This record gives sequence, structure tokens and C-alpha cells, in this order.
Amino acid sequence: MTKQVILEAIEIKKSFPISKDFRLKVLKGINLKIYEGEIAVIVGKSGAGKSTLLHIMGALDKPDSGELIFKGKNLFELNHKQLAKFRNEEIGFVFQFHHLLPEFNVIENVLIPNMILGKKEKDFALKLLKEVGIEDRANHKPSEISGGEAQRVAIARALINSPKIVLADEPTGNLDTENANAIIELIFRLREKFNYTFVIVTHNEDFAKNCDRIIKISDGVIVNSNQ
Repeated sequence: MTKQVILEAIEIKKSFPISKDFRLKVLKGINLKIYEGEIAVIVGKSGAGKSTLLHIMGALDKPDSGELIFKGKNLFELNHKQLAKFRNEEIGFVFQFHHLLPEFNVIENVLIPNMILGKKEKDFALKLLKEVGIEDRANHKPSEISGGEAQRVAIARALINSPKIVLADEPTGNLDTENANAIIELIFRLREKFNYTFVIVTHNEDFAKNCDRIIKISDGVIVNSNQ
């Protein structure tokens, strides 16, 4: 059975200004296809361009050149409002630091992307909290839960709009081994149950070797993607 491509990066290049006369080339022509239902991990040394690529794939940043194809359209031809709509509806984001808003409780934090769309699917939010194992923390503030629980909230928040792809940047990087392993198990369980697609930047070698595909970046180019 042919795997369905749901996101494709074509010749993505990205640089950053270091001084008036010099730009640091971080991505030097990335070509990458993401397939429906896979868990793909992006690995490489610090500074290789992993997070930069992830941010571009989520349309959080724009490249100097190249295309990002979703449903037959180059996303970088969209305007700011259209890109924001794409991010909120089609992409779920999970970062190393959970970025929960301290003034809101757990279920309110989960609902924030949903409310941006003018919705408030509280029942679905509660279902997600049950899926990630913390439904009993729904009314707690972020300061009242552990780091591992906060990351589970972040995952539930990423899923509230039923995205096509979940992009995660070091989701276990700030956790102890026990909590990190629990988050890894949760990611695999969510994929098996709901066929979510995950693209994850990680330094966790044990996690990486158990995923469907390892995408290795070195010096701004992909040197191995296990395709």
C-alpha cells in the first residue's frame, strides 16, 4: 500500500544574519516528505538545523527559499492570516517547555487553540485529558501539577483541533527518565489509536531507534532519512 504524503518540504534554505556582512546558512536545501500516520524523528548535533526545520514545517517561520506543500498548495504563498489559520487547524505543537498559561487551569489551557477558532469543545478536551491520563487535574493550575503532567497537558492542547500533524521539539528534554518514558509511550499509543502523524526533534537515542523513521541532519542537509 502506497504511503500518503501529507507534507513535503522542497529545497528549503534558511540563513540568519550574524553581522552586517555575514549570514549563517543553517538549512542548505532540505527535501523531505512526511507520511500519514508515521512517527518520524529528526536527529543531529546541536546547531544542525533541527529546530529551524521543525519551525518552518509548522509555518512558524519562513525560509529564504523553497516550498512547503500541503494539500497541493505551497504554504509560503499564503498571507499571514491564512498561515495562522493553517497552523491552528492542521498543526499541533509540543515544545520542550510546555508553555502553559499560568492564569488558566488545565482544561482552559487545552481549549485555547480551540477557542481561537470560535469553538469551546469542553467534552472533547476532557476526553483528551483522559487519553493522556490526567483528567483528574482538569481544574488545577499549571503551578499545581508536575512537569510530566504539564507536558501531557501540552500534548492534549496540541490535539484539541484534531491536527493532521503534530510537531514536537524535544518533548522529553526537560523531563526525568520516568516521565520521559511515559511521554514516549503516550505518543506511540496516540498514534496507534488515532493514526496521528508525529514529527519529533529529539536527542533521545532509545526513543529514536524505535520510531518509524530517523531523519538525520548534518551541516544543514539531510544525510539519512531511512526512506
